[in-house]
Amino acid sequence: MDTMPKWADVLLVPLLNLVLALIVSGAVVAYIGENPFDAMRIMVNGAVGSAYGWGYTLFYATNFIFTGLAVAVAFHARLFNIGGEGQAALGGLGVAIVALALPWPHWSLALIACTVSAAAFGAAWAFLPAILQAKRGSHIVITTIMFNFIAAALLNYLLVGPLQGAGMSPETARFPEGAHLPTAYDMASWLGFNRSAPLNVAFLVALAACVAVWFLIWRTRLGYEIRAYGHSEPAAVYAGIDPVRITVIAMLISGGLAGMMAVNAVQGEAERLVLDPVQGAGFIGIAVALMGRSHPFGVLLAAILFGILYQGGAELEFETSVPREMVVVIQALVILFTGALDNMVRDPVGKAFLRFRRAADQSGPKAGTPAE
Repeated sequence: MDTMPKWADVLLVPLLNLVLALIVSGAVVAYIGENPFDAMRIMVNGAVGSAYGWGYTLFYATNFIFTGLAVAVAFHARLFNIGGEGQAALGGLGVAIVALALPWPHWSLALIACTVSAAAFGAAWAFLPAILQAKRGSHIVITTIMFNFIAAALLNYLLVGPLQGAGMSPETARFPEGAHLPTAYDMASWLGFNRSAPLNVAFLVALAACVAVWFLIWRTRLGYEIRAYGHSEPAAVYAGIDPVRITVIAMLISGGLAGMMAVNAVQGEAERLVLDPVQGAGFIGIAVALMGRSHPFGVLLAAILFGILYQGGAELEFETSVPREMVVVIQALVILFTGALDNMVRDPVGKAFLRFRRAADQSGPKAGTPAE
């Protein structure tokens, strides 16, 4: 029997973890001589206090949604995919190849083609670690993190060689006009978005991915098999579920979702492939999946939170003497409390709900006594 209701597990515990992380962060900010309440006000106002802030916050959140969903799908199969950096980087390669291949007549056609290509390249980069895990027992953590370095080296070779544009920078040529995605300014300038806001239509693709992953995991036979395998491999095998098949499929889906991040960062913002298109979003996806309890709705909320931390942290660095490294510390504290120290909050909350339930049972009508 669960000791706490589902809403407490999904919302209350992460919220308490976040509050504790912010309290400790405030103490650290106070220690370096800044007012923690002013710092919090600057962060929140910079991230969500204007259309400009929302444009950046939701842009960052879009990246984290894709990488968070990638980690979440793997988590459901009891696989720890920390190769999101490399898979997203190869997704960027897929976007660049397709976007530069044709003079696209309309962005919608380019979006569909680039999304499929990004997912295919990301999935392909996750395939070999999946096979090594399923067939050889090679630990998925080791292989995926090594593939991150291989992906970075491959991208470096391509961008100073075969795919380099006309200039001296390690980047491709700019994508043709027909491959440019509409931005928040193009779609909703009436909300106050200006041309500098990087938010683009890829955010809607990320929302669609959340719905698709929810449907896959909780409404399909494949999703049931993935969850069954993640809960108990011996029981899944006894039920006729092939571990090799589930491992490979789960990792292919995970890698494909990570690769789709490039639609936002490469096609949507940079409009060309640059040397480091991911910028740590693959690792942030791990924290997003942990905080979101591997549920697409939780991943969406956690991704927006980390988008707020990213954009608010940039504003905090600009307006105060708080260094950028302190912003990283705040992000790390959120990850620490929502991940490694999760049970520090979860256990007391669970015991509190259990005591409340027992007290309610004892105060109710005794067995055999009719209730009034």
